[in-house]
Amino acid sequence: MEPMDIVGKSKEDASLPKATMTKIIKEMLPPDVRVARDAQDLLIECCVEFINLVSSESNEVCNREDKRTIAPEHILKALEVLGFSEYIQEVYSAYEQHKLETMQDTLKAGKWSNVAEMSEEEALAEQQRMFAEARARMNGGAVAPKQQPEGDQSLDS
Repeated sequence: MEPMDIVGKSKEDASLPKATMTKIIKEMLPPDVRVARDAQDLLIECCVEFINLVSSESNEVCNREDKRTIAPEHILKALEVLGFSEYIQEVYSAYEQHKLETMQDTLKAGKWSNVAEMSEEEALAEQQRMFAEARARMNGGAVAPKQQPEGDQSLDS
């Protein structure tokens, strides 16, 4: 990432991606509201400061418990200590949603585990099928049904 892509004085400064933060800011506001560039930069800097504050307090909570790894519970406790108790339920819900999405992504990744067991011809046929599906989606057409390899015909009976 180029130094110009992030808000901050130098590469060493901890910051957030400017384009992503600008998108989040715009999504949170009504479409007719514009935000000045200076105001966007200030909001981003506030977010960075907030993350630093919560991280620091989470580290202290973690150290008080003689732990070496900051856990989600430490972050929730830090929010409480810092006076952000009203956000704890929403943060916890977002965390639970993230865990679900991560688990689903892991399960989806598992569907590719049998690729190593395919022959070169099967892998090529599967690649061609996926290309055809992608072309159909791009052209607004229907997706062709997945064809079974010749050796798996007995599964249909």
